[in-house]
Amino acid sequence: MKKLHILLLFSILLISCDDNSRGDYDLLITNANIVDVKNNQVIRNQMIGIKDDTIAYTGPMSGRDNYDSSETLDAQGKFLIPGLWDMHVHFRGGEQLAKENKDFLKLFLSYGITTVRDAGGDITPQLLSWKKDIESGKLEGPRIFTSGPKLDGKDPAWEGSISVVSDQDVQQALDSLQDMKVDFVKIYDGSITSENFYKIIQEAEKRGMKTTGHMPMDANFLTAVDYGLDGSEHMYYIIKACSPKADSLSNLGLGYGMMNDLVDSYDENLANMVFSKLKVQKTSITPTLHIGKVLSGLADTDHGQDSTLEHIGRGIRKTYQRRIDAAKQAKASGNTMRSKVQELSEKMIVPMFNSGVNIVAGSDCGAYNSFVYPGQSLHAELKALVDAGLTPAQALQTSVINGPKFFGLEKDYGAIEKGKIGDILILNKNPLENIENTSSIIYVIKNGETMKPRDLAD
Repeated sequence: MKKLHILLLFSILLISCDDNSRGDYDLLITNANIVDVKNNQVIRNQMIGIKDDTIAYTGPMSGRDNYDSSETLDAQGKFLIPGLWDMHVHFRGGEQLAKENKDFLKLFLSYGITTVRDAGGDITPQLLSWKKDIESGKLEGPRIFTSGPKLDGKDPAWEGSISVVSDQDVQQALDSLQDMKVDFVKIYDGSITSENFYKIIQEAEKRGMKTTGHMPMDANFLTAVDYGLDGSEHMYYIIKACSPKADSLSNLGLGYGMMNDLVDSYDENLANMVFSKLKVQKTSITPTLHIGKVLSGLADTDHGQDSTLEHIGRGIRKTYQRRIDAAKQAKASGNTMRSKVQELSEKMIVPMFNSGVNIVAGSDCGAYNSFVYPGQSLHAELKALVDAGLTPAQALQTSVINGPKFFGLEKDYGAIEKGKIGDILILNKNPLENIENTSSIIYVIKNGETMKPRDLAD
């Protein structure tokens, strides 16, 4: 009799375990083709169970009868990728443009951008409020990581920046950013001195704060990396590190006027050494190739018929004029620096990627950056990376895998698998065959909510 009771108890436990394994999800996506970005393959005929905001199950459709859900979405054999990350955006233009900036939030989502890294602006209070509301579900928009105000020198180049001219200023600036609970530190080179640039990096490192940004042209990029610089925005500074003439040119005090000579003296052997160091130090590079192309052709291109322009507010459109005027002046003077930098930047992408540098995709969209549109420009950046020689899978990695890696969040993002956050795009076409297929979005799934791009854009 005792043995019978034990057998009955064991049977009950088995049944209980089996019931738990059935799965009760908030959303079950069926008949899906999962794009494995890391391994450049498609896993076909799958289903994905999402509980709250997390993927709780992935597996073959053969087990469909074992799973229940509050909502079911039939993917009908379409292609699923993780939500895209844009690692360089701006919310700025002052309080008078705050509403137009807020309109960007749905625009990002409509293009499948489920996470953005704001690289500094002048409407930090509003942005932090939006970030909080998005996290609580009160507001639709991408997940936001922000630097808050930029750190610059005596005469900051951008409104809203914090001026740093002394050691005490460095400490107070970092105190202020920590009080705001920003996600990283953005340094700008408007008037920051090399000494304060290095000091910010060193002190931020002590506090466990990540740093990225621009670099004074008389500073040494690899020295900054040794001090703990976590990332560099654009390609100017890594180009400088790859020239044997960098130190002598710096001593002349030419600023960005040295770029032509730096490009002409680019050394592949030196570059490979630099790339190896960046890999070891885990320093991220944001190439921003697309904005380079746009700005290079700004004096000659009519953007009046751009389809996305209608989604940009009039106030932000007016800010575009500053760059247009600068481009026309550069053309009139015969300055070809920007196009030369662009050409070399594209040439460096494949060797950097193959060396293991953490390249992250960023658009640099926002007010003042003319015709570089929120959402659409990240897709253009991925295409620019492919045009530079990456495969579609590699280009996608710079967004969905390398973006999270900058923040140490690769365990939570970067794939459609159990335990990852359930930010998912359902695409009509396979992006591994053509990177432009990232734009064939049927559904955007964020925080367990399924949205149609057209509804978000309206």
